[in-house]
Amino acid sequence: MTSLRIILAGAAAASLGALIPNIAAADAQQAIGIAATHAGLAANAGNINVVHTHMHHVLNCLVGPGGDGFDAMAGNPCGMAGGAIPQENNAEMKTKLLNVAAQIRTGIGESDMDAAKKIATAAQTDLRAK
Repeated sequence: MTSLRIILAGAAAASLGALIPNIAAADAQQAIGIAATHAGLAANAGNINVVHTHMHHVLNCLVGPGGDGFDAMAGNPCGMAGGAIPQENNAEMKTKLLNVAAQIRTGIGESDMDAAKKIATAAQTDLRAK
């Protein structure tokens, strides 16, 4: 009976190990969707502070806790998941996400509301074209 339990436990562990990349990919896609939503909220915000807040949300969803530019004080609508960039397995998509994150960092530093909103709109377009 003990041998059967060991075999079943090993099979279960192997199955779970095979699922982890798929779970991470699903988390990345969810984070990308939430980031796109917040890029749209930034693009339609009524003042520069709200634009910047939603841009921080986009960046936090993309880079995840500990990522370049992550700001816990701004809030993270993606929860404490690892972020889309570190979870993304596709090299082309990862590069695209890194480029969007760089754009958003520029937008966060932008004091001109129209320029910041333009960056947010471009980011939303790029994130929706996944």
